[in-house]
Parts: sequence; structure tokens; C-alpha cells
Amino acid sequence: MLRVGLALDPRVEGEILATMLDLGHRVAWRCHDAAELEDRLATGSPVDVLLVSSAAAGLRAELIDTADRVGTRVVALASGEAERRHATGLGLVDVVLLPVDAEELERSIAPIELGDADRRVPEPAAGRVIAVWGSAGSPGTTTVAAGIASELAARGRRVLLVDADTYGSSVATMLGLLDEAPGFAAACRLAGSGALDIEQLERIAVVHPSPSGAFRVLTGISRAARWPELSTERVATTLERCREWMDDVVVDTAFCLEADEEISSDLFAPRRNGAAFAVLGSADRVVEVGAADPVGITRLLRGHAELVELVDPTRISVVVNRLRSVALGTGPAGQLASTLSRFGGIEAAALLPEDQRVVDAAVIAGQCLRDQAPRGALPTALRRFVSAELEDHPATSRGRDRGRGRRSLRRTRGRRRAIERTRRRE
Repeated sequence: MLRVGLALDPRVEGEILATMLDLGHRVAWRCHDAAELEDRLATGSPVDVLLVSSAAAGLRAELIDTADRVGTRVVALASGEAERRHATGLGLVDVVLLPVDAEELERSIAPIELGDADRRVPEPAAGRVIAVWGSAGSPGTTTVAAGIASELAARGRRVLLVDADTYGSSVATMLGLLDEAPGFAAACRLAGSGALDIEQLERIAVVHPSPSGAFRVLTGISRAARWPELSTERVATTLERCREWMDDVVVDTAFCLEADEEISSDLFAPRRNGAAFAVLGSADRVVEVGAADPVGITRLLRGHAELVELVDPTRISVVVNRLRSVALGTGPAGQLASTLSRFGGIEAAALLPEDQRVVDAAVIAGQCLRDQAPRGALPTALRRFVSAELEDHPATSRGRDRGRGRRSLRRTRGRRRAIERTRRRE
């Protein structure tokens, strides 16, 4: 039996009240005023499930946030397609269309049954999380993340591409998908209430129908102001559920690694960079992306010094994007390798050539790079990088990292010496 709260249109409240009683649930309270509803939730009258009309006047983001904080699950009842779109636009997954069907409503509000042990206690994590991160300045992390996802999917692996950027999500736009779908924020909300499982992930994720290999996508937040929905704990829990579902989870990550809790007086408030810290902490591999120009290389060197403070250097693969002679002069690859090694102790795993024409055509068509130009210079370089660095199973990949021997030790020691030199100069 569940404790249910009702905030419904009076015209349908009687029918829903009778349905709840028939199903054996207890209606704890009813209200018709938005202010009264928020007071009941926030001042000691929480319920297990809140049934609310999805009209714009009654269902607002502030109400959902309040319900999340007190552990109340929100189920919206929509009287039409416009109200359904309004509810899903706020990140709700559980939306029931009126007139209500009792069985459908019961499925929407029912918790995970105690006897369903395989859903409550998940199998050991089998998949891997690949975080794609880059310093400030738009070095092309979304392009690289989508390219990695498509290359892995083309190899027959089950792949999920996640947009966890709290500053400027763009995966949906790049792949021609609707960013109005609940996406990653909805998954995080379900994770916060303990209701996220593989069935829910399958409902939320959209499919990118790539001819070479389809993969799933959890789109990012539609407005940057929604970043509080991606808290550290929710993001970490969501990624663990995704790991149980897919072979590879590729995550487009925000650039900022500032520990903003150090400058806040409220240690329990949401952190805008908490999502990035959660992704990097959960990742088996981190692909660090930098731009091949003087400003981009400077940012790469500084960002790398911050990244190795959070992530084991043996789990990082550096990719330099947009390599072109006009920005670095004659022999750009050699100059770049020398600069990275001398000032950062970095050996780049891949140098990706500038191919803006192919990138622009792919975005316009809503396609992946390999589908737009299979033999292009940029898709070919990405394919080689994935084959060399990411094609192995997670356990095999970790074993390979540990067994790289002297070469890996030299690279790690070189990075550490570079960081120490930088600190001494400061």
C-alpha cells in the first residue's frame, strides 16, 4: 500500500480517488492550490506518490524539485498531447493520459516489487564508461564523443552516448535529435528516487539510427539553468545503471573542474561541476581533447595538469583535434609532439586532422562522421584511435594499461615532472 497525494482537477479527482481506493492505496491528502501543495510537500506531509494534473498552471519545475528533495515520486495525468509534452519537457517520465486506465496507472505508481530481486540487486557491472573531456574553448569534445560512439557501435557493441555537459549540451543538435526529450536529466531524477532501472533507461533513451551501427542517446539538459538536476550522486548512480545496460557508455563531459564547494558557505548545496567530477570518477577511460593551435595547446597543458590530479594518468588518452599547418606552421605533427612532450610530458594517442567540411555536412544531415564520409581523413583517424585505444573489453583494457611497462612509467613520470616544474615556477 502506498501513501498517495492528489493535486488534480476537480473534474477527474473523484474518479482517481475511487481508483486509488480500489487498488488498495491510501490517499493521504488532497489539495487544489499550488501554494498549499508545496507547503504540504515541504513541511512534513510527504507521500510516496504525488498524482498531479500536468496543466502548466499546476505542474512546474519548482514543484518537481521540492518532491525530489523529500523523496516523493511525481506522476502526471495529462488530458491531451499538449499537457503530455509539457510534463515530459520538465523531465517527467511517468505521464498517464486521461481517461485513465486503472492497470496503466498502477504500473506507473507501483514501486519495484520485493520479489523482483534481480532488479533490486543488479548484476556486477560489465560495461565500461568512457569520459570525453576537454578544457575550455570548445576543442571538439562533442564531435569526438559522437565519433567514438559510432565507431564502437559499428564494431557490434551496445553503445550509449550520454550528454552530461552542464554548460552547453549539444549532442542532440549534432545528431539531429529532439532535445525536448527527458534524456539524462530524467534518468538522474529517477536515480535520485531509487526508481531507475534498465526498463526505464530503455524508455528514456532515443535511438540514433546510424546505418553502420545504431546506438542509444541520453540527450543533455535543454537549458543550462537546469544544471541542479545533475547532482553528483544522481550522475554517479545513473552511470552505474547505464554500465549494467550497455557495453560502452560514452559521456560528453563539461570542461570546468573548479571545486566550487570550497567557495560556498552551504556545503550541501548542488554543485554545477559535480556532474563532471562524478563522470571522471566513474570513468574507466578518459579521452582528453585539445585543439591544435597555440591557444588550444596552452589550455590543453594547463587542463591536463588539473586532470591528472583527479584521474590516474594511465587511464587518460590525449587526442589533439583540428590539426592543420596554417595554425602551427610546417610539420605541425612534429612540432605538436615536441611541445606536448617538453612542457607536459604528454604523448598524444591521436592527432585528428582539420576537416570542417565533413563536420558541417554531418551536422546538417544529422549523421555521424563515418556515415557522412567513411573514407574521410577525420573519420579514418578516429577509427584508428578507437582500434588502438578503446576496442578492448574493460578488463582487457585495464590489464593492458598495467602492462605497458617502461613506456607507461616514462610517460607518467614525465607528466609528474612537468607538473612539478609548473608549480615551482608559480
